[in-house]
Amino acid sequence: MPFLNDPRRARLIRVVTIRWQRRLIFVLGGVVVGAAAVGFTLLADAAQLEFHRLLAAWPYAALVVTPAGFAVSILLTLRVFPNAQGSGIPQAIAARNLSDLGARAALVSLRLAAGKVLLTALGLLCGASIGREGPTVQVGASVMAAVGRMSPRRQPGLILAGASAGIAAAFNTPLAGIIVGIEEMSRSFEVRASGLIIAAIIAAGLTSLALFGDYTYFGRTAVALHSAAGWLAVPVTGALGGLLGGLFSRILILFARGLPGAIGRRIKAHPVLFALACGFAMALIGLGAPLSIFGTGYDQARGLLDGTLPLTWSYGLFKFAATTLSAIAGIPGGIFSPSLSVGAGLGAAVAPLFPGVPAAALILLGMVAYFAGVVQAPITAFVIVNEMTSDHAMLVPLMAAAFVAHACSRLVCEDGIYHALSAGYEKQSADS
Repeated sequence: MPFLNDPRRARLIRVVTIRWQRRLIFVLGGVVVGAAAVGFTLLADAAQLEFHRLLAAWPYAALVVTPAGFAVSILLTLRVFPNAQGSGIPQAIAARNLSDLGARAALVSLRLAAGKVLLTALGLLCGASIGREGPTVQVGASVMAAVGRMSPRRQPGLILAGASAGIAAAFNTPLAGIIVGIEEMSRSFEVRASGLIIAAIIAAGLTSLALFGDYTYFGRTAVALHSAAGWLAVPVTGALGGLLGGLFSRILILFARGLPGAIGRRIKAHPVLFALACGFAMALIGLGAPLSIFGTGYDQARGLLDGTLPLTWSYGLFKFAATTLSAIAGIPGGIFSPSLSVGAGLGAAVAPLFPGVPAAALILLGMVAYFAGVVQAPITAFVIVNEMTSDHAMLVPLMAAAFVAHACSRLVCEDGIYHALSAGYEKQSADS
């Protein structure tokens, strides 16, 4: 045909075909990531429910099940699924920065994604204070990288798109997915890939919406700050959350890099025994906590937020200790949900200092402040909490608390936790 024999028209057809193929890969990947996030959610919720059923039947079961589960989890991680430790966000960041495909595949792959899902579920099954949202980032990046291999051409931005789509689907927060991609994963805005990344996020979000329905993560709140005391609580809560979040990050980075001296050498030589000890210590803490510190902490945070649980000042500290022990043990699992739960506990703790201020408002401030202090990503912090609750009247106070927390966190820990940990994976890849 004359049309096809025209070199200019044939070239135009090739260009258009390549462009649509690229778009299709990102959309298809987003759909798969959304479905994977939904399946991960159902598995994680079922595992957590089974653990709480066990505790209801035998309150001291955690003294056996939790340390044993920690030990089995770290053993499987080290021997079967290396690089599945922790939240998975540092691995996704490191993989995005690596140019060697073999080194990248060691951090994001379908095999690793499967291991991440199974081991996170195992952690929740034994009561670990971990979340599934961070791991969904590594799963999303792994799925998108695998889908990208279907294309004969290299597709830049796939890992970033998969990670962002994972967050969007896990929390049902598409805007937060975009912000995480900009502020955490890339720390820049890639104009060329932005439309494709947003397409992947939309596809993942629609898939989650189709399977789960429309919902807000923590329900809808309608509180606001109308008094001087309420606005005074913003910098106070922001500072406390930032300092506590910075402390958590510093501890986790210190253990990830290895403690100095004989203690550090023993932990490195006996990681399974160390995980066992962390699990046992967490079980002991759980026996004395006023509210359950096992699992993601979602139910406790929502109960404090909607007023169905008592405002106990000590819950945040107990949850902080439980999450720290789970994190330094090295088992797969995220810190998003536990951090929000610690922040809710912080808000409950400062509530008596500000009588007359709605407790729900203080809890929202605590959630944003502590989360911003941990991840040192203030925009992500206030966007994700605001999108989870649809409380637009609290947007400005949440923004202010997040930026105060970020400044205070940097006084304790100079590096953002995810980028500090990702540097270790990049160095590991360079040395191997």
